[in-house]
Amino acid sequence: MAKMVDISGKGSVKRVATAEGSLKLKRSTLTAISANHIKKGDVITASKLAGIQAAKGTSALLPLCHQIPLTAVELEITIKNGRLVCRCTVSAEYKTGVEMEALVGVTTALLNAWDMVKYLEKDTHGQYPGTEISGVKVTRKTKGDD
Repeated sequence: MAKMVDISGKGSVKRVATAEGSLKLKRSTLTAISANHIKKGDVITASKLAGIQAAKGTSALLPLCHQIPLTAVELEITIKNGRLVCRCTVSAEYKTGVEMEALVGVTTALLNAWDMVKYLEKDTHGQYPGTEISGVKVTRKTKGDD
């Protein structure tokens, strides 16, 4: 049986979580992103917006997550060592943590970027031999005055 955990007896406290991950891309694709020469538009801005929107809607994707009234979502995307590196920090004043929201923000931002550049990443057989999302993890989490 699956069920949503009852948190009604818990008090609200400030909670912050940061997650990160990266998307390995061809050097030529990263150059096109930097020059804003992608057919679908500005990869960094669109991916940040996708990640923020996804973090806000986490409970719609993960059925046992609580609907958390987020107070902030900050999403950073940089190009480093042949990768798009994404970091998402989420905060709320609530009864349960925001780790899933940070993870959903990161993964969705990276998926959005992949979608926007996939035409540049495909090989002659339509495959993605070098494109890879990796290293997705929670890097920091605080509760209260931690």
